[in-house]
Amino acid sequence: MSFKIAIIGAGSVGFTKKLFTDLLCVPEFRDIEVALTDISQHNLDMIRAILEKIVEANGFPVKVTADTDRRRALEGAKYIISCVRVGGLEAYADDIRIPLKYGIDQCVGDTICAGGILYGQRNIPVILDFCKDIREVAAPGAKFLNYANPMAMNTWAAIEYGKVDTVGLCHGVQHGAEQIAEILGAKSVSELDYICSGINHQTWFVDLRLNGRKIGKDELVAAFEAHPVFSQQEKLRIDVLKRFGVYSTESNGHLSEYLPWYRKRPEEIARWIDMSDWIHGETGGYLRHSTETRNWFETEFPQFLASAAKPIDPARRSNEHASHILEALETGRVYRGHFNVKNNGVISNLPADAIIESPGFVDRFGINMVSGITLPEACAATCMASINVQRMSVHAAVSGDIDLLKLAVLHDPLVGAVATPEEVWQMVDEMVVAQARWLPQYADAVPAAKERLAKSSVKTRDWAGAARRNVRSIEELRAEKSALKKAV
Repeated sequence: MSFKIAIIGAGSVGFTKKLFTDLLCVPEFRDIEVALTDISQHNLDMIRAILEKIVEANGFPVKVTADTDRRRALEGAKYIISCVRVGGLEAYADDIRIPLKYGIDQCVGDTICAGGILYGQRNIPVILDFCKDIREVAAPGAKFLNYANPMAMNTWAAIEYGKVDTVGLCHGVQHGAEQIAEILGAKSVSELDYICSGINHQTWFVDLRLNGRKIGKDELVAAFEAHPVFSQQEKLRIDVLKRFGVYSTESNGHLSEYLPWYRKRPEEIARWIDMSDWIHGETGGYLRHSTETRNWFETEFPQFLASAAKPIDPARRSNEHASHILEALETGRVYRGHFNVKNNGVISNLPADAIIESPGFVDRFGINMVSGITLPEACAATCMASINVQRMSVHAAVSGDIDLLKLAVLHDPLVGAVATPEEVWQMVDEMVVAQARWLPQYADAVPAAKERLAKSSVKTRDWAGAARRNVRSIEELRAEKSALKKAV
């Protein structure tokens, strides 16, 4: 088979390499063209070198191109994959830093909460530019696969305003299933059947079967509490499981910032998180992790390049959805996964316009969602709180309405549990001013925001958060990796 795939934001080097390697695990895909595009020529040069090394080592006729001209990269593409982070680590640092001044302690800040909402404001105008290019220069009927966060907001904007055939893809469901298989003593995750449904990063295992046997709440709670690692790393998730009766797909740290109960008082945060790794609740944990990863990659690039000169092993294909979806669409081999699409009645007790994450099957006819799912009431209520924030955030990002943006942030569950309306209004002004170069839709609102900030009497504080760690140096990372190798 010969067709073109374009990857936007291909400078996300590690993730692009994984997607590319997965695609080449499909025998029919070894004659495709993969067009890489990114705003950073430096990043493009690095990832192109890695992918060409993979192609050379495996002797495949795959064509790899790289171009900072996005429209040229998208010309004739049948599939477009987005991995962008608009504003990069610089803007992301503000997503964490500024809310901390108002007492809002986030672990990740890329889905909702103050950081995720502003992230969406930066991404959505760019996503709509992508959609315009796709409509104008990509292959007719091209499919847009969005991996970029905030997943629901980006996908919502692409479908409602971009008018492009879009599906959002995430790996939270797969990771949650791997945990459950481990605590239940399964030999592999293939022994576990499950239905997960909800919205991205708030998806719920509403039905679990181990080798056909239904797994209930009590058995699941007991298995998690008996596990020597997860019982400590996932304390908050286990507490939600006990109260809601179903397990959330999302990590302890992520889940903590979507709810109004666990991070609203600094002295409470330590009770619910675990500091063994960033993902379990560390303040700004993903920002630290992303910064260290980027620094490590820049320093150790020759090592990464050398490791690319290895034969591809199809048995090591990852569980990221993209290659499996394309394989099903192109070959007809059916794939079952969990996808982010417009609800339209798939989940009976969530709004029709919401972007939901739920089971679907893919074949030559497209992505076919399983309809008629009803969430437990507590899960639906929690999802609804986020959906309302997402809807306002998307509409604010498209219209450039700063008052609607403030209302979206005000209605965020964690922000509302911590900050007063006056604090929210000032915080949003401060974030919009700080990130103005990535927020063209708010250009007319920035001067008035600056004036309000100059006159404001709302007090802030210099706070690093309840559980912050410093970014480690390359030397510290090397020492840690060396110690882990010796321990093994």
